[in-house]
Amino acid sequence: MYTYFLHGLDSSCKGTKGQWFSEHFPDMQLYDFDGTLTQRMERLESICKEQQGLTLVGSSFGGLMATCFGIANPARCRSLILLAPALNFAEFSTPAEPITVPTRLIIGRHDDVCPPEIVLPKAEQTFACLTTSVVDDDHMLHKVFYSLPWEEWLKE
Repeated sequence: MYTYFLHGLDSSCKGTKGQWFSEHFPDMQLYDFDGTLTQRMERLESICKEQQGLTLVGSSFGGLMATCFGIANPARCRSLILLAPALNFAEFSTPAEPITVPTRLIIGRHDDVCPPEIVLPKAEQTFACLTTSVVDDDHMLHKVFYSLPWEEWLKE
């Protein structure tokens, strides 16, 4: 089993969430991504190669990346954890059929970057096994991030 954290568009693995995961889950893989969505996805594919049993934790644009990877490689994914995923990104299209990868989505009700009223319907069209939590927070999820049951979720 492999677990990866995928950071947001203007972040890095040294951002707040990346540092926290590095400290609390030292086996989690963290890499920096830049460039277009296509370039980031090519890098993610090259990092993961033919690995199976993947858990991808994606924040914002990283959540979009995790979603795209799951759509392209559902059999390789054990689970996805999406933090305010950028499913409202113009290049994203929902798949013809929802994928069955178990997926958790956490989004702030006050998120004005990835608004829940846009993101949630796209998530419901994308994932057949979706657990959604709309929390009293904004896009960064700084109020709730640290109190989420990470130990439990990363063992599932």
